[in-house]
Parts: sequence; C-alpha cells; structure tokens
Amino acid sequence: MALSTDDIKNRYPLPSYNYAVEIDGESISFSQVSGLSLSFETTTYKESAVGGGRPGPVVMRMPGQQSDVTLTLQKGVVRGGVSIGVLYNWIRSTQINQIQKKDIKIRLLDETGSAVISWTVINAFPTSLEAPSFDANSNDVAIESMQLMADSLFMEES
Repeated sequence: MALSTDDIKNRYPLPSYNYAVEIDGESISFSQVSGLSLSFETTTYKESAVGGGRPGPVVMRMPGQQSDVTLTLQKGVVRGGVSIGVLYNWIRSTQINQIQKKDIKIRLLDETGSAVISWTVINAFPTSLEAPSFDANSNDVAIESMQLMADSLFMEES
C-alpha cells in the first residue's frame, strides 16, 4: 500500500521532539515541557426521586470551574544562557511581590519548522525554580526546572 507524501503528512502523528517555546515573545530552548492540560472540577447534584419508579436520589454531575493550569519547563544549564537573565530574575520578581505575568506559546513543528499546533498559556507566573541535582557519580546533564501557574490555556491549529 503506497502512500503519497500528503497522506503520510496528514495520517501520521507528529514527533514530540520538534517544538518551540516563546516566553513573552522571546524564544527560549527547553528540553522538556509538560502540563499542557485542561481539566474541570465537577459538581454533583442530588435530588430526591419523585415518582418514575426510580429508587433513591437522582444524581447529576455537571462541570464546574476550570482547574488550575500548571506548566513545567525543563532546560539544561548553559553558561551565559537564559537561566539567570530570564528565569531567575522572573521568579525573583515574584519573591518581592512584583509579579510579572507573561504569555507563553508552545508550538509543535513539522519537519520544515512550521507550526502545526500551538498552545498559548495566558498570564503565567513562576511558582518554583528547581536547581539541578548534583551527583559526583553521574555524567548526566545539569537540568533546571521551573513550574508555572497560569490563568488559562488555548489550543489552535495553524
């Protein structure tokens, strides 16, 4: 079964390693992004059954408020990189109660580098910045992790 290039492009999933991250319009490289999820709290309503032959209460479940958007960004520590200039100074502004909420765009790219799907995180601010773990018996890369909380998340196809 021969497939054309267009069939392959439209039927096969995109690889997850080809993505770009922008924080407040500035492109920053991250080795891992997680937490791009939307969920809603649920509310349960119970009312007594009157007639209809149903025993017990009638249970209805309804969507409630949107749950918090919590995003985790991880990157390798690079000499002269954005670690101190962007990430540390951003969380430090939170520490001194001058919160700078920023929009973040994560774009999943195709093989040509064009955005296929974009996630926009609105009004994100850092809640934690974790330094890398140090181990003299390891040759792993030093990875720092920043956790963010945001107001909302939007997803769109390009």
